[in-house]
Amino acid sequence: MSIGSPRVHFRAVDSTNERARLLAAAGAPHGTLVTAAEQLAGRGRQGRRWSSPAGRALLCSLLLREPPRLLPLMAGLAVAETVGDGALVKWPNDVLVHGRKVAGILVEGRPREQWAVLGIGVNVAVSIEELPEEVRAQAGTLGLPAHAIEGWLTDLVKRLACWLQASEDEVLEAVRLRDALREQPVRWTGGSGIGAGIDGDGRLVVATSDGRVALESGEVHLVSGAGG
Repeated sequence: MSIGSPRVHFRAVDSTNERARLLAAAGAPHGTLVTAAEQLAGRGRQGRRWSSPAGRALLCSLLLREPPRLLPLMAGLAVAETVGDGALVKWPNDVLVHGRKVAGILVEGRPREQWAVLGIGVNVAVSIEELPEEVRAQAGTLGLPAHAIEGWLTDLVKRLACWLQASEDEVLEAVRLRDALREQPVRWTGGSGIGAGIDGDGRLVVATSDGRVALESGEVHLVSGAGG
């Protein structure tokens, strides 16, 4: 099934994810795309705000009915491929370039109703100095002109459509090749260790002093360097 159409675009909106959720509840079809030039209350993971200057970032949300189990990883791959060879996927849902976060992914939905909203924010043309001071040390940008955002979106939707059709084995193999945490020191609420890959269920495996653990969700930080 195709994605990216119908499309609803806002000059400014509270949150593309929020608008997509409302459309989902109202019966909008699979593949509906919501985009905006500016978000006034954009959301990130763990309740954080996603900030970006108007007209400088790709801000979009896709409504997906009967979403696949590995949707966050599929989205991360699609974004990383669109960025280019140097982009890595930081489990579970960030994309890094040179250790800096250039994109974030937020999946929200209602499993019982079998739909999810996939929110993607990419710093396509953002100047780091325009971002809130508290995120500048970790944030990255693609450094493209603002007029490149629309073409970038088109490419991203095409790549995402391909990954949504891929097998789980293909997804996991590709994620492992772009794993930003592999053999890196990491920490999370409740522990720390060394990234040891992605298992068959899409979980992050970490080698700790007490053995290996598999994380199903949560916030994971690189201990050293930017990108946490």
